Parts: sequence; C-alpha cells; structure tokens
Amino acid sequence: MANKNETKTIVQNKRARHDYSIEQSMEAGLVLSGTEVKSIRGGKASFIDSYAFVKNGELIIRGLHISKYEQGNIFNKDPDRDRKLLMHKHEISRLAGMVSEKGMSLIPLSLYFKGCKVKVDLGVAKGKKTYDKRQDMIARDAKREIEKNMKERF
Repeated sequence: MANKNETKTIVQNKRARHDYSIEQSMEAGLVLSGTEVKSIRGGKASFIDSYAFVKNGELIIRGLHISKYEQGNIFNKDPDRDRKLLMHKHEISRLAGMVSEKGMSLIPLSLYFKGCKVKVDLGVAKGKKTYDKRQDMIARDAKREIEKNMKERF
C-alpha cells in the first residue's frame, strides 16, 4: 500500500512556466471515475491547452485529456470532459477573487498521486509578454555560463 505522504508525478505542464509567471500555487483534488484513475496510472494524461475556472462556486478544469482505459469497455468516460476539482469553499472564493483581476488565470502545473489520491497543482498565473520570455531566456543562459565557468575553475 502506498505511503500517505508519498508523491508520484504523472504529468508536468512545462509550457505553463514558459508562457506564464506563476504568482501562487495550490493543491486540489480531482473527481475521477475508476477507469480514469487506471488510465492515469498508465501515464495517459495530457495538459495541452488546459485551464481551470470557477463556476457556481465550484472549481472546474477544462482541457485535461485522460485517454480511455483499454479494458474499461462501458465504464469509460469522455476523455476531454470537464472535471470538478475539490477544494474548501473559502479557498475557491479566494481563487475566484484573484482570477477576477485583469490578466490572471488558473493554470494546472502538475498532476500527481499523493498516496492513492490524484491531485492537481494549480497555479494562479499572469501571462508573459514576448519580451519577458526573452529576458528569462537571457537570464537562464547567463546562469548556465556562470555554472559552466565555475565548474571549469574548480
């Protein structure tokens, strides 16, 4: 049986950190059916163009693709359906207030197992401009050069 504190990352949203500057991140549970969990255990999930939003006091994730489970037959769900995220009401209302600001959005950063439960790491993010992305690339290259020079020195 899995340890309660043990985490196993299934999917990382690598584009999120490139396209957005993450202000804050929070953990949320995910409502799934049994065949979806089995498919996720096989690593068949994707975050391409996914985002989260608040609707009627509930947190919903859209665009999370979980492939159909091969042995699932009639129990398989639609792979691209909207899924409910689980958080406390006060956390959802706080996120709704943060997202209501101009330019802010909820982006899923990673999908992982925590013990035997599937969790999503949500980030409150602001979109980067093209010049911000260039500045990040320049800073990353400079850091890489410094580390390379330090390694050669010692």
